[in-house]
Amino acid sequence: MTKLKLSAIPDDRAVKLTVELPAAVYRDLTAYAEVIGRESGQAAPEPVKLIVPMIQRFMATDRAFAKARRKRNPQTSAAPDGTAKSG
Repeated sequence: MTKLKLSAIPDDRAVKLTVELPAAVYRDLTAYAEVIGRESGQAAPEPVKLIVPMIQRFMATDRAFAKARRKRNPQTSAAPDGTAKSG
């Protein structure tokens, strides 16, 4: 058997989710987008575009989650962007 440099390619297709946010959370998300726009000197991004990076950041900085993940699968650790990487 030939030893290939690549192994199986992981399934990284996007998964579409539909969520309902409380009105107050949506208002805060919109305000957050407006602050980003002001700080960057560009148009405010669509609030929906902030959700994925916020979730990624939250999970990447949650120490209890990282510890639980390592216990569950010591072969895998979380990368800074929240994605899995081989260790």
